Amino acid sequence: MKWGVAIAFAAGLVAAAWLIWAIGFDAVIGSVARAGFAGLAILCLYALLLTIPLAAAWIALLPQEQRHGVKNFYLARLVRDCITEISPFSPVGGMVAAARLVILHGMSAGYAAASVAADATAEAMAQVAFLAIGILLGVGHFRHLAVAGPLINAMLITLVVAVPALAALILLQKKGADFAERVAARFFGEIKSGASFRDAIHALYASPKRLALSSSLHLASWIGGGGGTYIAFLLIGGKISLPDAVAVEALLCALRSIGAFVPAALGVQEAGYAMLAPLFGLPAEMGLAVSLLRRAREIVIGVPALLYWQSAEAQAALRARSTPP
Repeated sequence: MKWGVAIAFAAGLVAAAWLIWAIGFDAVIGSVARAGFAGLAILCLYALLLTIPLAAAWIALLPQEQRHGVKNFYLARLVRDCITEISPFSPVGGMVAAARLVILHGMSAGYAAASVAADATAEAMAQVAFLAIGILLGVGHFRHLAVAGPLINAMLITLVVAVPALAALILLQKKGADFAERVAARFFGEIKSGASFRDAIHALYASPKRLALSSSLHLASWIGGGGGTYIAFLLIGGKISLPDAVAVEALLCALRSIGAFVPAALGVQEAGYAMLAPLFGLPAEMGLAVSLLRRAREIVIGVPALLYWQSAEAQAALRARSTPP
């Protein structure tokens, strides 16, 4: 692990611990305890269901001949998210692991790398729309606050900057496909054979209909994440409407994006929930409790998913060793 990542991870851990101490350990843990194991199980099941539209969004980008093994896409997407959420690696590490898994199940390396990149772009497009929804739903709650002006302006600037940034990202992937292919070859030696990254990325972006469908499915999943926040608040006794929960999740996603350099958004997520909850009439300790429930859910789902990934890689390595050159 690089020193910068280690320092950011440690700083996030310290910030999260300090927030729990400052807000009140008993109040936070008491709120978490109200959800219980049954509540945690509900949140885990809901998160597993939300992975279905995420996997479908990835599949929707692909030409028909590349859509094989729906279960494989689901598990690869689950592993990608789990690496991002509970490991000290960056989101790129999760994307590489997801591509590796579909390669192990028969997809060409060029299409695997290109489809993961295009899927991340489609997801970013959906996230911009989700942030806009969050601003519309939440502005009524904090427009009367002293910090409303700077807060709303910062969100609007984020939206304005994000649109041309996404357009530039797509253009860079298409125009810089040769360079991207050389970078991808560092992670996937198989990319030297089969469909090239350049051909795959152009084929993926050649269909606006598939890209729009993928982004729509991602947006549905982002909105569904607001439903998970709504359930979490209900489990700990917090009274919040579903639109307000969607707004909290949207604004939190913006904060997590800003703090993307911090592994697993450790500390960023906790501070975000603690800051946003009072804006919607809930105590800060409830926001922090929801964050801890989310962390617990990520660990319960993430550990088996990461073990599956390591098992798949180990089996592939054993097959490679046993195959004569």
